[in-house]
Amino acid sequence: MQDSEIRKIIEALLFASPEPLTQAKVNGIFNPDTPNLKEVVLKLNEQYVHDDHAFEINEVAGGYQLVSRQEYEHFIRKMLSKSGRISLSSAALDSLAIIAYKQPIGRYEVEAIRGVDSSGVLKTLLNRNLIKIKGRDSGPGRPLLYQTTNKFLEHFGLNRLSDMPKLKEITELMEADPTLGEQIVVFEENEPDDTNIDSPGPEATAG
Repeated sequence: MQDSEIRKIIEALLFASPEPLTQAKVNGIFNPDTPNLKEVVLKLNEQYVHDDHAFEINEVAGGYQLVSRQEYEHFIRKMLSKSGRISLSSAALDSLAIIAYKQPIGRYEVEAIRGVDSSGVLKTLLNRNLIKIKGRDSGPGRPLLYQTTNKFLEHFGLNRLSDMPKLKEITELMEADPTLGEQIVVFEENEPDDTNIDSPGPEATAG
């Protein structure tokens, strides 16, 4: 099979895939003559730049995803908001940020940081597969522990947890603009790292 045909097939897979395309998926499709997905993506991105396309391929959640270029985000947001797409509330984003930086973490710890009941918010995040149940804490009552999922990485265009803004960077932004809030201090003990991401598996749902 010619390289040009392989690129077209990979491009079609990227366009049709509802989740990031991985080398493992490509292996099953092309077996036994499997192309190197990373190399094909590199060539496709070079082609997109040369032809000045409005999209590119990004590395997301351990795979590759076809996305629009950043300069067109404003127009896409306007289209999606008019379509009635539901976005996360401020409460959900607050809780998700806490979980992302301090995972695995229990509900009561999230509530202690936020200062309000968070059970409803956690159920929403579970139902949207942005977080999952990691297990139970060893403390009194053995409360459930939560951590982010690969869907979280996909939603925010991250390849791994360590791609999130460093706390030092966020602190510098907050020093420049105090209106951004003061909750950042609760995260200082727990910088995210790749070891917090489990291998892909069934997402937990609210019980």
